[in-house]
Amino acid sequence: MSKRYWGVDLGGTKIEGTVLDESSKPLVRLRIPTEAAGGYRRILSRVAKLVRMMADELRSPLPAHVGIGTPGRIDRKTGLLKNSNTVCLNNMPVLADLEELLQTGVTLENDANCFALAESLFGAGQETMLHGAAVAFGIILGTGVGGGVVCGEKVIHGAHGIAGEWGHNELFADGEPCYCGRRGCVETVLSGPALERYYTIRSGGISKPLKEIAASAGADQAAGETIERLLSAFGKAVAHVVNILDPHIIIIGGGVGNVDALYSPAARKEIEKHLFNGSLDIPVVRPELGDSAGVIGAAVLTVGKGA
Repeated sequence: MSKRYWGVDLGGTKIEGTVLDESSKPLVRLRIPTEAAGGYRRILSRVAKLVRMMADELRSPLPAHVGIGTPGRIDRKTGLLKNSNTVCLNNMPVLADLEELLQTGVTLENDANCFALAESLFGAGQETMLHGAAVAFGIILGTGVGGGVVCGEKVIHGAHGIAGEWGHNELFADGEPCYCGRRGCVETVLSGPALERYYTIRSGGISKPLKEIAASAGADQAAGETIERLLSAFGKAVAHVVNILDPHIIIIGGGVGNVDALYSPAARKEIEKHLFNGSLDIPVVRPELGDSAGVIGAAVLTVGKGA
């Protein structure tokens, strides 16, 4: 039998699974609700259910190895998950418990790293990454804000395993409290819920989803102010990353990444205001793999691991 690569993307509201063949073609792709309100054990049981559903769909035994993308990262000292905005996963032995539940090997990786890896290898960064040591910075702008760094077709983790975690740098002193325990983090400004809260304040109590806010920015003053805040804050926050990392390409994923204004000349000018270089000479692009980038990246984690 040809090799197959199994991946799962564990999100706050949905869990997606796929199995890729040797040519990276999806053989199956399934989604189920996370049911996170049920707590830690319920989430893990849903992951196991999805893996079994894929096995049934393919009429296949369970795999020898599964790659799983999740919010947060494993603490190398304790083996426990940390920094997840699905807070019931924090300080829990997610990796060990999933391996016991699935009775198979598991590689657990931050979801933003999975996104960055997939887009670098198969999506928007594919041509740029052909240049050997090129560096890609993959951004998740959604319910949370995260990031991943890929160089030489590999995820860069760093000494503490937190490379790319720009979402928890301070953007505004004494800003909104963040789940991480700090205030004014990038996530409290640039996440979808944060932008929607800002619109509600500026509009005098009216609530709209971000998609509608972006669409009405030209006619609705509060919407226009919200998008201006998005561009200004994004420019400052991402420029800090560019000043340190200096990537060859930036790829923006997540629901907020669908806002057209992020790819406008105005957005580039906002980044350039804070750049040591003075000009932004790299592409800032949309993903090409849609909302499946994370699960594809998770499956790629199992290459060479007997999946």
